[in-house]
Amino acid sequence: MAIVKPFKGLRPPAEIVKDLSCLPYDVMSREEAAQMAEGKDVSLLHVTRSEIDCSDVIDVHSTVVYDTSVENFRKFQEKGWLLQDAVAKFYIYAQTMNGRTQYGIVGAASVDDYLNGIIKKHELTRKEKEEDRMVHVRINNANIEPVFFAYPTVPEIDKIVADVVENEKPIYDFVAEDGFGHHFWVINDPKLNTQIEDLFANKVPFTYVADGHHRTAAAALVGKEKRDQNPNHKGDEEYNFFLAVHFPEDQLNIIDYNRVVKDLNGLTENEFLDKITHKFHIETSSDTIIKPGCLHEFSMYLGGKWYKLVAKEGTYDDNDPIGVLDVTILSNYILDEILGIKDLRTDKRIDFVGGIRGLEALSQRVDSGEMKVAFALHPVTMKQIIDIADSGNIMPPKTTWFEPKLRSGMVIHKLD
Repeated sequence: MAIVKPFKGLRPPAEIVKDLSCLPYDVMSREEAAQMAEGKDVSLLHVTRSEIDCSDVIDVHSTVVYDTSVENFRKFQEKGWLLQDAVAKFYIYAQTMNGRTQYGIVGAASVDDYLNGIIKKHELTRKEKEEDRMVHVRINNANIEPVFFAYPTVPEIDKIVADVVENEKPIYDFVAEDGFGHHFWVINDPKLNTQIEDLFANKVPFTYVADGHHRTAAAALVGKEKRDQNPNHKGDEEYNFFLAVHFPEDQLNIIDYNRVVKDLNGLTENEFLDKITHKFHIETSSDTIIKPGCLHEFSMYLGGKWYKLVAKEGTYDDNDPIGVLDVTILSNYILDEILGIKDLRTDKRIDFVGGIRGLEALSQRVDSGEMKVAFALHPVTMKQIIDIADSGNIMPPKTTWFEPKLRSGMVIHKLD
């Protein structure tokens, strides 16, 4: 069963939380990070993307960048921009997007749970990205950015959350520059904190990494590293745990993650369309956007027109957690078989566009001449993610896109 514990959070005063909190480090470029932090001395980007305070010629993985992160993190605490709670507790972090709100429990997840498979993954990680975040955790001795977890819904936890939200005002409540609302409660009642911990321990067999696989791996591996270096290790030290926001799976919203391709692998548009008909029905073409309406239905933008594609029987296996996925169908029968794209992780002819940008972003990249064809997919479901994680399989690259993103800086977990 899952171990999720309360912790002594390091948090900003309410009056600066909107300016201090920021998007995760990996959803922006260096230039975008600098622009977001401009005029905001309290922006946590000075810690999570500290290269914005260094010379433009400095490599983002250089010692001076990491040293700047440490110095900025120290300064934030000295100036009172981050203050530590005296008592361990859970927190509630809610996000509102398009009138819909999801409520997560902020708690310390267990390094052991990651190592023994209680925390389940659905993506591969890249060693170099793990190493970068490991350095960041190690030198700051803190989990500065949270990871995004899901868990099987527990009505008793839902009731605790609903009661707190109904009876207490959030200590943070703001709308960020992207238009998404962020709301945060502190659970001060010791009995409620104990109940939440016990409910996870008795009702939640597994938790699932929804977003932040590299941050999760880095946090867990640094925790293991610290225990291996401690001859007096007991198992209750803070480094045995890391910062995660746990959302019930029935509240989460996954949006589409789409593809654009630079060329047709030497084919004309008509030849390409003809090859597609071997595995797909082309049902509609239109000058206006066509959005996939269900599983195994795709939209394609080519030559100034939108097409509706429906996968033919035999291209998918609804009884297989990987074979049922639309990303698998598209990869097998169009990207690989027709366009010659064998490795989605390394092929420079393909790029990926989060659905948060809208399908207009696909047609714009094709119309600009940068890309030749675009594909929009129906979003995967939480059930599909859980089925894949439970089966020990890994999803194809760039399959899931969760929104809203967690803001970093609402609360931080120190490792001592």
